[in-house]
Parts: sequence; structure tokens; C-alpha cells
Amino acid sequence: MTQVELVLAQQLLSSVVSLALAELYGETSPAVVEDAPDPGPRRVPRDLRIWLARLRLLEAVPFSHLVADASLLPAESIRFFHLDRGWSDALVEGALGVGTITTSDRAVLEQMYPVIRDEVDEAERLVRLPGWTPGDTVPSGGAGPVTGFLLRSRLVSGWPAVHVRAYGEDNLAVQPPIEDRLVGEDDGARLQRLPLLRMERLAPAVLLVLIDGFPKVVHLEEPRAGVQYGVDQTNVAGGLQADVPLRDVATGALLQPAQSKRVPFRKGAPGVIHLATLAERFSSVPATHVGAAVDAAEFGIQMLQFPFRAVFGDQRLSNPDAAVIELDAMFRPTVGFAELVMTFSVAGGNP
Repeated sequence: MTQVELVLAQQLLSSVVSLALAELYGETSPAVVEDAPDPGPRRVPRDLRIWLARLRLLEAVPFSHLVADASLLPAESIRFFHLDRGWSDALVEGALGVGTITTSDRAVLEQMYPVIRDEVDEAERLVRLPGWTPGDTVPSGGAGPVTGFLLRSRLVSGWPAVHVRAYGEDNLAVQPPIEDRLVGEDDGARLQRLPLLRMERLAPAVLLVLIDGFPKVVHLEEPRAGVQYGVDQTNVAGGLQADVPLRDVATGALLQPAQSKRVPFRKGAPGVIHLATLAERFSSVPATHVGAAVDAAEFGIQMLQFPFRAVFGDQRLSNPDAAVIELDAMFRPTVGFAELVMTFSVAGGNP
């Protein structure tokens, strides 16, 4: 037998063995899981599917592989992104490839991989599935696009239990529009609320969120853990300005149409509110139903502040004159290749 014939025979034998093993694998009975959320009988063991799904969601991936340089995520910034499934699929294939030793192993994996990929796609939605009880239905079906954002801010460290909600419809684009501050749990179906696949603090001030789908608007809100007092602060020329939106103390509702009063500060003490003068300004508006002698309850209702909510969406819906952000500008690199070489070079100067 010539060398060529020997090689062809080996290739044919490898193909026959791999197909036989793949057929044998296809004849095995799918496993049923009853003590954990699962969409039904599946061929890949649940623990393996969940582990690969967590890998798909970038768990255990070094942060330096996600953000190459700290200047790409400066302090008090948020960066939205789209997760390339080609990259995450390659990550899963690499993990599975660790166990392939021979050519036959590799051939069998290639035959089995379409089934593995589809079942891992479903498992992505099981990683962060709250409130499951035995017998409940669970998300299933093919994988969709994955988007998300990285947030580096004092908001993350100051409020570890920050709420994140993503919607497939912008609340200002539906008819009739819903004001940002009025969006609640009951609006989830109307605004097509999107599930979160992952939400984790990677550092005290860095939050990673992965979203199942393309959001039109994202709401970040302080935890609804209690009542707080505060003012609305804005930047103006020469310093800061604070206002208090007025309420009807009989109902607690904000005045319609909206009214507010400027917050007075004590002379020589920036940031210290002049309470007596502010109380007089509250009572000067009849619609507040605040009497001339403002008591503590009336003053407290006026100062009531619900958790702050930051909204990221199409600015043109709230401000028609807002500048349009071009995609070319959004994805233009802000760190040059030379800077990255310096960052990742060794002490001797060689990359």
C-alpha cells in the first residue's frame, strides 16, 4: 500500500468512526431535569450547558480582554456594546476543544456541535432566571442578539442594588407617550421589557450588564429602599442651581402644570439651605395647600424625592434639537495603537 493510499484509508476510517459515534450519540435518550429550571429533555447535561452558557456570557473572561485600556472606560462613563456571537461561539468551541485529543475526537465534536450550540443557546436564559418553582415554564428557543453596557461610576459603588431595565420600545415613542419618571412595572408588556442575561459588579465602581435583545431605551434607577429628601440640581454658569418641584400636600402629587421653586442658600455657607425662606416660597403658591405656618409634615412632603432615574435613549424624542450621534463617531477609536503598545509592552520596551 502506497503512502497516499494509507493516508486516504486513515481519513476514511476516521470519517466512519466519527459518523458512527455521532449516530450512537444521537440514539441516546435525552436527559430530563426536574429539580432545576430546564426547557425539557436535552442531550447535553444541564451542568455542562449552564457552564458553557456562563462562558458565553463572558464569565471568567479577563477584564483586560473586554476593555483593552483604562482610558476606554474613564470615570463616570457608560459604554454600550453589541456582543459578537462569532466571538462567543469561538470561545465555547475552544473550551470544548480542550477535550479533543485525536483527529477522531475532533471529527465527533464537529458532528455533535450543532446540537450542543442550540442547547447552549437556550441555556443562556437559564443562568439568571429568578423566581422559578418546579413545574413553571422557562424560556426556550433560539438565541437572539446580545447587547449590553459597562458602567463605571460612583452610582455603582454608592448604590450596589441599582435597578436596570431595558425596553424594546422607547417610552417616549409610544402613543400616548409615557414620561420617563412615570414608567413603572405595569408598563413592561407595552414597552417590551427585555430580560437581563447578566448583571454583575466587576469592581466596586464597574457594572457589567448583558441584555437579551436590542433595547431602544435603558433606565438606571437608585434602589427603592426608602423615602429620601432632596432637590433637583443643575449646572449653571458660575456654579450650581437647585430647585424643588412643588406638590399638593393634600395628595402628595406633583402640581399640574409642573411648578418649582428655587432653593435659597445661606450667605457665606454654600450648599446649606435657608429653610425658613424655602418654607415661605412653598406657602406662596396656593395650589400646594401649604399654610402660612409651614409645619414639618408639609415641608417634608415638598422635599420628598423618589429614587433618581437616569434614562439612555434617543435624545431627539425629549429634545428635538438634540445633536444626532453618527455611528462612525460612536465607534471611532479614542486610543491609538501606539498607546496600546506602550501599555502592553514589557519593562524592556519590547511588545
